[in-house]
Amino acid sequence: MTGLRIQRVVTSGVFTLDGGTWNVDNNVWIVGDDREAVVIDAAHDADAVAEAVGDRQLTAIVCTHAHNDHVNAAPALAAATGAPILLHLDDRLLWKHTHPGRDPDGYLSDNQRLEVSGTRLRVLHTPGHTPGAICLHLPELDTVFTGDTLFAGGPGATGRSYSDFPTIIRSIRDRLLVLPGTTAVRTGHGADTTIGDEAPHLATWIARGR
Repeated sequence: MTGLRIQRVVTSGVFTLDGGTWNVDNNVWIVGDDREAVVIDAAHDADAVAEAVGDRQLTAIVCTHAHNDHVNAAPALAAATGAPILLHLDDRLLWKHTHPGRDPDGYLSDNQRLEVSGTRLRVLHTPGHTPGAICLHLPELDTVFTGDTLFAGGPGATGRSYSDFPTIIRSIRDRLLVLPGTTAVRTGHGADTTIGDEAPHLATWIARGR
């Protein structure tokens, strides 16, 4: 794990669903060392992500969920690098909204381990924001990548198609808040937080029905 590190690339574009369009900034995460890396959520700008990867071998493009703003650059990045696109099976229909003619290269399952740079990312199936939403736990760096499941300040949105509030609350409670409080939460948009900072607010989120 020598040189293992996390990089953030922020890309900008639009999120579209249910007839609405929103301008968004996305966090693209790169995990690896000087030799190889994985990309988490190839959003908007494949060239910017490829530039950040550099001459390292890209071993996987992992999608935390299939909303267009998290997967729209994935096929172009895959074509440029040869890396496979990985998505949870339960988001395959949502994926087709953005890429009807291109399937993912593989499907993720709960508790699957993805190897990179001598360590492993553990897949946590955390439905609610979408049916196939996942998080990726990297215990060696005390980090979890949460996509749009958990943000600084609360759960991801559940007011659109394919989402469900009680389900996302169960996912956060049972899969994320059980992690050590020191665990850094690297989100799909905006600032980082920690499990310890978010855990005390679970009851408030439920009461507000967020």
